[in-house]
Amino acid sequence: MREFAAALSISVPTTGNLTDDVVTNAAEAPDAVVFSRRVGEEWTDVTAAEFHDEVRAVAKGLVAAGVEVGDRVALLSKTRYEWTLLDYATWFAGAVGVPIYETSSAEQIGWILSDSGARAVVAEGADHLARVREAREAADLPELQHVWSIQDNAVDVLRRLGSDITDEALEERRTAATPQDLATLIYTSGTTGRPKGCMLTHGNFMFELGVAVDELSDLFDTEESSTLLFLPLAHVFARIIQIGAVKSRTRLGHSADIKNLVTDLGEFRPTFILAVPRVFEKVFNSASQRATADGRGAIFDRAADVAIAWSRALDGPRVPLRLRAQHALFDRLVYGKLRQALGGRCAHAVSGGAPLGDRLGHFYRGIGLSVLEGYGLTETTAALAVNLPGAQKIGTVGRPIPGTAVRVGDDGELLFRGGQVFTGYWGNDAATHEAIDRDGWFHTGDVGEVDDEGFVRITGRKKEILVTAGGKNVAPAVLEDRLRAHALVDQCLVVGDGQPFIGALVTLDRETFPAWAEQHGKTGAIADLLDDPDLVAAVQDAVDEANKAVSKAESIRKFTILPGEWTEEGGQLTPSLKLKRNVVVREARADIEALYLS
Repeated sequence: MREFAAALSISVPTTGNLTDDVVTNAAEAPDAVVFSRRVGEEWTDVTAAEFHDEVRAVAKGLVAAGVEVGDRVALLSKTRYEWTLLDYATWFAGAVGVPIYETSSAEQIGWILSDSGARAVVAEGADHLARVREAREAADLPELQHVWSIQDNAVDVLRRLGSDITDEALEERRTAATPQDLATLIYTSGTTGRPKGCMLTHGNFMFELGVAVDELSDLFDTEESSTLLFLPLAHVFARIIQIGAVKSRTRLGHSADIKNLVTDLGEFRPTFILAVPRVFEKVFNSASQRATADGRGAIFDRAADVAIAWSRALDGPRVPLRLRAQHALFDRLVYGKLRQALGGRCAHAVSGGAPLGDRLGHFYRGIGLSVLEGYGLTETTAALAVNLPGAQKIGTVGRPIPGTAVRVGDDGELLFRGGQVFTGYWGNDAATHEAIDRDGWFHTGDVGEVDDEGFVRITGRKKEILVTAGGKNVAPAVLEDRLRAHALVDQCLVVGDGQPFIGALVTLDRETFPAWAEQHGKTGAIADLLDDPDLVAAVQDAVDEANKAVSKAESIRKFTILPGEWTEEGGQLTPSLKLKRNVVVREARADIEALYLS
């Protein structure tokens, strides 16, 4: 049994709670710009003192509305400034935040509100309010007493409501929570079964961020540090960056609409960003397709190869002189334009949620954007391990963060122990005991390896390992990650459990397909071209590239291109864009069976 532990490098607070950061910022640096928020066409700065005042005013409104210490307050909204404001106001009032993905169905909303016993919910707009109403009609929600809407001036309503609450009464509420007290209930996105509420304490966040901000000082601790959040704040990944930005006084912005992201990045000009691997794949594929459409496809492909080779050479004794010259040339012709699309100042990115893959990791480092891949779960307050600017091994998720230990079980499962591991599932002791053993090790459900330097590599999901009829164990994630890296491929499902060979179902990218069709003189929709020899050959190229990562016995022998797509709205993807394997397998049963009929 392999084990690696990283010694704690800082002193973790044993008193206080997450609201202390807001108070400290206002006292020590009242004029520091801690947020920039979009108001109309302009970005307006918010200082530490202004944010402190806004949070206190909204928190007083929650107190006046009857929200008690420990009550749950749900938040159903896209990523926006008010999300962060309401999150901290909930803590100032002594309550517990319950984030809900803004894409959640009425049934999902009803379950979370019912299971958490939420006293109040703040929804973003009319569509969200309609879903809350539908949830109330379908579910028994006796605890839910208040529903406010951000677009109906919830912030101002709460401000006015709390005008009679004294500063002393609010301060008593604010200081009620200790590191051992519950800060938030984050419901798992539910790749299988009904979402479970993960109980994360103030201490979980204080441990995680005390260590992470210190370890990632290149990102958080410079005068110019800034980041633009565009991932859902209901996800622990974005939430931890939000809290880390507040803690370190890193200027924070929000971008809710992916259609405006390029514009927002250009105007906000962050020094680092965070995203899931699918975003990095999309950026690469879109750039490749645009270059091909403009007749510069060969140049882009060569530039990509040079970027990857240059990055790989950085891990060796030296970068060859010729490669350095090629890299400098493409930096002027290609890489600079890609960096400019991110605002021109972005030097780092943090990636999590799924494996990024070696090729993309080296490509981005090669163009001057170091993607620091990390690993964690909702149950672990985000990061358990992360690559650092000064300690990076592409293809791994980094070393355990200080104060964290990792163990590889006899069956290959990764187990972790540390101060960021949650206290359990809300109202579900059986699931808690299954996840955390009697020695305090959290069982991740992921299979992986730990090398001699402590770097962790994820190789698959324990419950998703396929066993072929010949007895070969196959981790589908390795193949799926490689396949999705191809510009034409949107999603894929690798199958073959109990079958004579490995197969795959593939869906095509709706954004890149039209350009490919035009370049190859094709007319018609995806459904019309499923058997087109050129399209089949292009996907076969992607399959061949994916198969290079595995042995012959593990390689994909047959695939089927599907006419439809798998989406979050359709129920096949989680909000963090992970494939719900059980859902897709159920819905595509006939397609899977057809792979093995001939």
